[in-house]
Amino acid sequence: MAKVYDRISDELQNFIRQQPLFFVATAPLNSAGHVNVSPKGLDSLRVLSPNRVAYLDLTGSGNETSAHLLENGRITLMFCAFQEPPLILRLYGQGAVVLPHTSDWQALYSLFSPLPGARQIIVAEIDRVQTSCGLGVPLYELQDQRSQLVDWAAKKGDAGLQDYRQQKNVVSVDGLPTPLAKQGMG
Repeated sequence: MAKVYDRISDELQNFIRQQPLFFVATAPLNSAGHVNVSPKGLDSLRVLSPNRVAYLDLTGSGNETSAHLLENGRITLMFCAFQEPPLILRLYGQGAVVLPHTSDWQALYSLFSPLPGARQIIVAEIDRVQTSCGLGVPLYELQDQRSQLVDWAAKKGDAGLQDYRQQKNVVSVDGLPTPLAKQGMG
């Protein structure tokens, strides 16, 4: 049975800290556009308050989340317990993108371990917290976090990452601009 809360309780904050994986979902306003769901790991999420979370977003093959947030702000984060006890936690809210060289960047970035390829921080103001049973989620055992993404970013270097972002991260698959395009920082 689903339960709804107006904040992330201390117990749920603990649950979030224990999860090695979470999912981020966003969508454009246009119903013909593509809904995006992205898995995230690498100790990249922080609970900033009972109604605010942030995650360090690394350079990847696309940048759908930031395009959707720029257009409409809607975001959902989902956590699943892959160990006992079962639980699914969804955080619904409004998100924003914080780019390097903006006034909020350094204070937020200092909350994370530095990772090569960090391109932006996604901050979400949470207005609905929902739990459900999670009985359909299988039990899994974490072997380790993958290192390929950070290894790839380290090898590319700053200039290579800038070029890559300009080619792959300034427009969504539906043609929406990302904050990187708006800032000319691709």
